[in-house]
Amino acid sequence: MFQYAAAAPSGTSSLISFIVPLVLMFAVFYFLLIRPQKKKQQTRNNMLNALQKGDKIVTIGGLHGTIMEMADDTVVLRVNDVTKLTFDRNAISHRVDTPSESK
Repeated sequence: MFQYAAAAPSGTSSLISFIVPLVLMFAVFYFLLIRPQKKKQQTRNNMLNALQKGDKIVTIGGLHGTIMEMADDTVVLRVNDVTKLTFDRNAISHRVDTPSESK
């Protein structure tokens, strides 16, 4: 019975052994999850802000179109010669680079 009392750790070492793993877990989560997600979101916001009339884009649903009109939070896409559809700006997945633009 007396061996339990003698083996009890001191108060400061148990506090440090509790805090250090928590700090390490937070650092791992930050560098593996939070930071890359913030960079990805910033890249997406920059792409959405750089869109212009005439850009060819793909929506999140996979619809290909050309931007005809833009407002603060909506875009009007021309899907074919006669069809125009209105989408939220956040529904745009990415811009399509045509081979003639990349040369």
